[in-house]
Amino acid sequence: MASSRFGQWCSSARVVSTCVLVTLLTCTLRCSECVKLNNIILILTDDQDVEMGGMTPMKKTKALIGDAGVTFSNAFTATPLCCPSRSSILSGKYPHNHLVRNNSISGNCSSVTWQKEVEPLAFPVYLNKMHYQTFYGGKYLNQYGSKDAGGVAHVPPGWDQWHALVGNSQYYNYTLSVNGKEEKHGDNYEKDYLTDLVLNRSLHFLTERSPNYPFFMMLCPPSPHSPWTAAPQYQKTFSDVRAPRDGSFNKPGKDKHWLLRQPVNPMPNSSIEYLDDAFRRRWQTLQSVDDMVEQLIKKLESVKELDNTYIIYTSDHGYHTGQFSLPIDKRQLYEFDIRIPLLVRGPGIKANQTLQSPVMNIDLPMTILDIAGVNLSTVNMDGQSFLPQMAPSLRNGTERPFFLVEYTGEGYASEDPSCPKLGPGLAHCFPDCVCEDAFNNTYACVRTLKDGNLQYCEFADNESFVEVYNLTADVHQLENIVKKVDPSLLQIMNQRLIKLQSCMGNSCRNLK
Repeated sequence: MASSRFGQWCSSARVVSTCVLVTLLTCTLRCSECVKLNNIILILTDDQDVEMGGMTPMKKTKALIGDAGVTFSNAFTATPLCCPSRSSILSGKYPHNHLVRNNSISGNCSSVTWQKEVEPLAFPVYLNKMHYQTFYGGKYLNQYGSKDAGGVAHVPPGWDQWHALVGNSQYYNYTLSVNGKEEKHGDNYEKDYLTDLVLNRSLHFLTERSPNYPFFMMLCPPSPHSPWTAAPQYQKTFSDVRAPRDGSFNKPGKDKHWLLRQPVNPMPNSSIEYLDDAFRRRWQTLQSVDDMVEQLIKKLESVKELDNTYIIYTSDHGYHTGQFSLPIDKRQLYEFDIRIPLLVRGPGIKANQTLQSPVMNIDLPMTILDIAGVNLSTVNMDGQSFLPQMAPSLRNGTERPFFLVEYTGEGYASEDPSCPKLGPGLAHCFPDCVCEDAFNNTYACVRTLKDGNLQYCEFADNESFVEVYNLTADVHQLENIVKKVDPSLLQIMNQRLIKLQSCMGNSCRNLK
């Protein structure tokens, strides 16, 4: 009898212990599912260079993000123009794959085709599926909100809170799409200054969000894009600052593509005065962005989320002010237009790092999705996560050996009435008939850092023009050495370029 009772007890004990084990496993699984993912904030400025000192006014940003994390010294845009670059950031694709060529509807900027074919696969959609609470504030794409782009009612998928600027960068007197409804703004600093409005609404979002789910915010102030309208308190700062006079400033575009050979050299004083004024005002507008970063970090501290949040600071492309005698703009293949600032802080990233690894803006969405725990093998993008470079304790990874920069030139079919001698095919011309763009300013470049600091570029024009630079010996790209380098090197670079221009997804990453 005792043995039988003992057997029954053992059997009951096994059932109980099994139940306890199953319960513990179920709780563990449920708890692991409920582990909160890291929050992410992406701050994207407009036209902010790094080569011409564009980060100099950003003292708070450098201290609060760069010094607290990593500064990438070799960050590049895939294309040096607003809408194609921002389309690369959203899609993770090179321009030849997302097919946005310029800032116009006809160039596919925020077009119906873009909305149907690319936006549904943009990175915010993946974040939304991971239950991220998402907020967008500021400039989106240059044609966003226009009649041909569906008006303000169009809200791209993946966004819970949508406060997007209609059209190109403005500081006052603009229209927003607020969750699909039109909201007009005037010129009152306290209510309308766009950089501050984006900040204030992001702070409100942080207050109102659910603490049970992670969040992603993309903040896109207009600074330092024209019309360079600084906040009142900053309109007299940097009064003694002028554009840097070193490097390629006011130099002739010798041995370069014809567009770089057409500016008057030396530049007239009127042009230099104009670009110096633009340079100062650009810095003035950035002061409000610096304040934005400070206020965001204070808010994150107050809601106890700072230690659980990655903050990424970057720009869509670089800029030039007088380089090779071009007054002001972007669009060119040179370092001042294609290099961008990139600073990141967050969990697992050691402070005060400067990394040499080459990274691109097409890598931003893959990095963000990597942080969010998305299986990157399910994502069809050209970029690659740079989380392994920032935080090797969290991820293993490799850096790319070379990469692509490409641009499709713009020009008008008719000649500019103020510059009839130039003929048709040019665009963005200044009063002295110096033009910043043309139809045949269409190029593709392969850039290497690992095996030689080189740039090789081919133009789609009737000259089949080629530019080659050794940036170790010639950091300012003053001499086109295409006629001096070993032909075998030109062949290697040409083959790399051909491979990159046709790459998609994995083939853009698996390079040798």
